[in-house]
Amino acid sequence: MTQLEVRGAPSYYACREGVLDELEPLLRSNRITKCLVIHGKKSWEAASPFFPTEDSLNLSFVEYNRECSINEMRRISTLVHKGTYDAVIGIGGGKVLDLTKAVAHETNREAILIPTLASTCSAWTPLSVFYTDEGEFTHYTLFPKSSLIVLLEPRIILHSPIEYVRAGIADTLAKWYEADVLIRDLPYLPLPVKIAHQSAKLCQSILLEHSASAIEAMAERRLSEDFLQVIETIIVAGGMVGGFGDHYGRIAAAHSVHNGLTVAHETHHLLHGEKVAYGILVQLMLEENLEEVASLVPLYKSLKLPLLIEDLGMDGTDDEKLTAISERTVANGESIHYMERHFMSNDVKGAILQLEKFVRPLA
Repeated sequence: MTQLEVRGAPSYYACREGVLDELEPLLRSNRITKCLVIHGKKSWEAASPFFPTEDSLNLSFVEYNRECSINEMRRISTLVHKGTYDAVIGIGGGKVLDLTKAVAHETNREAILIPTLASTCSAWTPLSVFYTDEGEFTHYTLFPKSSLIVLLEPRIILHSPIEYVRAGIADTLAKWYEADVLIRDLPYLPLPVKIAHQSAKLCQSILLEHSASAIEAMAERRLSEDFLQVIETIIVAGGMVGGFGDHYGRIAAAHSVHNGLTVAHETHHLLHGEKVAYGILVQLMLEENLEEVASLVPLYKSLKLPLLIEDLGMDGTDDEKLTAISERTVANGESIHYMERHFMSNDVKGAILQLEKFVRPLA
């Protein structure tokens, strides 16, 4: 077994109503007096009603350019250096938070994260996913330390678009299928890997039990226990899988399929978790686990997750596009190669076509 690097959690985490009122004393206790706040237009609109208004907070604000890209990281890093800020605060969804972590690392500053969506575990993990300025996936970067503070105000998530929580459920469901395929056959499991494996199973069990009720409560704008269970599972339990398991608890074929799908412009309207949801099914087809695929169909239908190629906005008869997606899925360095069996692009393409035939009568 290769050496593990465990970064299980941020230094401080809290989830409760009114938690953002604690921002100023938390900054003060960490000797932080001047921050640059990175946000999106919609994310600031969502967070501002809950954001503290103390004059003692020395904050400047910058709106990001919609992608976590190298160019955007460099642009905002320059602002941090010029403004001599002590820390960076990210307010937004996964791309804003990933950008904030990248800027914090690039400028040797602390990162404070305030998620406005529960669509990924980005608020928890010391990792950023990078894209081109046009939105095509390029690479992941794992950082040497975790974020300083993560504050989850559940009322912000409650009033966010439901489709983002649906996507978060799918992305977190993948934690089990991807971690399990990497961990289950290991001859020896160090304790952190056991924690990762059990956290991944917890993700699956909580989401299968509580997702439908959580989505119902969200539609009614009701802060229920089911809703809280689901959003903390997405952010906390989902983040712990990779945090404790390192590369054994991160990603496998499902996320590689997501990355492959980014080469098709027809899929750019889909959320990260929606593409990962489809990737779970392709991974299970590669594992020849048709029984599990069938068991997930009712959940996918209830959450409106993609089951078929046409659900991705693509033409299933476009052989050239399917080939490009399959080739990108198995590119050098992709996480599909962490699996025990070595898969080629033809294997991925075959799994996609087999999935189409198998699922269509059930969809």
